[in-house]
Amino acid sequence: QVQLVESGGGLVQAGGSLRLSCVGSGHTFYDMGWFRQAPGKEREFVAGITRSGSSTYYADSVKGRFTITRDNAKKTVYLQMSSLKPEDTAIYYCAGSSYSGNKYSDKSFGFWGQGTQVTVSS
Repeated sequence: QVQLVESGGGLVQAGGSLRLSCVGSGHTFYDMGWFRQAPGKEREFVAGITRSGSSTYYADSVKGRFTITRDNAKKTVYLQMSSLKPEDTAIYYCAGSSYSGNKYSDKSFGFWGQGTQVTVSS
């Protein structure tokens, strides 16, 4: 059974930091990514990383504030979020892919976690 389980969400004040974790099991994932969905909005790309971790990709809105990393030995991908803003409030989803594709598109990812809520207060 393939699973992606996120953790680390919560409530934080603007300017604060959070680190999200996503542990995978049951599959060897190639690209990994983080997406988010705010109330009333479509799901959007946040960050992506290749299997080796040598290449990372970010949405313009989070570039310089968020960092995606992965530890393949622990089958875990992380999203370090700093300088958080109220507009970062959303449910954050971890995603995994069986191949190397378009890191920015949710259509490239066949496996998804259940999501973790991040709320940034002003």
